[in-house]
Amino acid sequence: MISPFLVLAIGTCLTNSFVPEKERDPSYWRQQAQETLKNALKLQKLNTNVAKNVIMFLGDGMGVSTVTAARILKGQLHHNTGEETRLEMDKFPFVALSKTYNTNAQVPDSAGTATAYLCGVKANEGTVGVSAATERTRCNTTQGNEVTSILCWAKDAGKSVGIVTTTRVNHATPSAAYAHSADRDWYSDNEMPPEALSQGCKDIAYQLMHNIKDIDVIMGGGRKYMYPKNRTDVEYELDEKARGTRLDGLDLISIWKSFKPRHKHSHYVWNRTELLALDPSRVDYLLGLFEPGDMQYELNRNNLTDPSLSEMVEVALRILTKNLKGFFLLVEGGRIDHGHHEGKAKQALHEAVEMDQAIGKAGAMTSQKDTLTVVTADHSHVFTFGGYTPRGNSIFGLAPMVSDTDKKPFTAILYGNGPGYKVVDGERENVSMVDYAHNNYQAQSAVPLRHETHVGEDVAVFAKGPMAHLLHGVHEQNYIPHVMAYASCIGANLDHCAWAGSGSAPSPGALLLPLAVLSLRTLF
Repeated sequence: MISPFLVLAIGTCLTNSFVPEKERDPSYWRQQAQETLKNALKLQKLNTNVAKNVIMFLGDGMGVSTVTAARILKGQLHHNTGEETRLEMDKFPFVALSKTYNTNAQVPDSAGTATAYLCGVKANEGTVGVSAATERTRCNTTQGNEVTSILCWAKDAGKSVGIVTTTRVNHATPSAAYAHSADRDWYSDNEMPPEALSQGCKDIAYQLMHNIKDIDVIMGGGRKYMYPKNRTDVEYELDEKARGTRLDGLDLISIWKSFKPRHKHSHYVWNRTELLALDPSRVDYLLGLFEPGDMQYELNRNNLTDPSLSEMVEVALRILTKNLKGFFLLVEGGRIDHGHHEGKAKQALHEAVEMDQAIGKAGAMTSQKDTLTVVTADHSHVFTFGGYTPRGNSIFGLAPMVSDTDKKPFTAILYGNGPGYKVVDGERENVSMVDYAHNNYQAQSAVPLRHETHVGEDVAVFAKGPMAHLLHGVHEQNYIPHVMAYASCIGANLDHCAWAGSGSAPSPGALLLPLAVLSLRTLF
């Protein structure tokens, strides 16, 4: 029950809040609903083309509350109230929910979930590219339990493939596309225990260069894991933490170059200037590593040295679209998750807005006729915003009333746990005494933790393009790559493809057989 004090405060605030003039007229809402209805009726004609191309956008930690807050932020960045704004993913015609649990965890991590939505099987927390028969940190449970990803299936079908991320290229999400590891933290051999090394397990950076040697595009951070121990970084010469980590003395950048055919145009770049100077029409293979570790937050990004996610996606697409057989591209907005873990909601939400811009860029460069685009998250966070804020309230602003318990103001954005828990003189910190609009402000949390946690709730799946309607309702997370493979006629399940058995690849507009024959078999 809401106290009379709060009712009065809320009522006064909402009475004085801004309401756009057009929204006062009931005809505005009726007309809007009718237009939406017309668009929905058009969806009765399903797109059953073969998906020549598949693009998967993964917002790490981008739960529904993050999507909603990012929508408001996007609008407010364009000087609107925000709530009425549409994200690019909001425009996708099909939406589903994904159940995110790992085989051994109610609340998942990004490794087990990546194995689900890339490899098609659920797995244990902390493991990548392996089935649930592999136990975390136990190298000797890996062999024989490896599972392959949709990136591998696409490459086997003759398509071009790419990985673009704002994290390290050997971080949890991208690594499930090419690696098989009992521990997501085995970035290089420096992070591996002696027992695992002696049993023959390889670190994830090594696997990136050796497991699928012809990945066409790789972009993100993670330079230091490619170089021998203590090798000085090209950008941060005085920073010891940026130096190479490898104990085996390998230079994986040189190894990457050596694997590429001499008649192909291969390019390694480490800064934005080099990247944007490339002519994509003359690039066959691209490796771009723009930071020693993860890339910088979008709000902190150096425009000279670090490209934005949108810029990386554009370059990747210009390279991948040259393949007449099509492509698969994995794009991760990985630092949404990091912002939330640090309690820095402003960083997290700006990362989400940038990823949405990249989604728009990809949409402008492709066609729904032959490109299936899927946007989803691996998991959510204990992030929320509330407090009966009025229309147009800054998403980073205060709630319209003070607490009726401790008589102090509070921000609309709060976390269930995390580093934002602060007690001053035995009481909750007064947020009016700090700069709560600062880029690195840590929103208050209910429980003190050094790092805020994931949650176990379902996440949204947005889809458009060929066979996008197969993503509907509530699904297990591992269902997603089976749909993408089915739509693009790759992997093990090809019976429904009109060209199956002909010995030739499908034409871009080839129709699939009736959906009654849908039979999603295990694709690993």
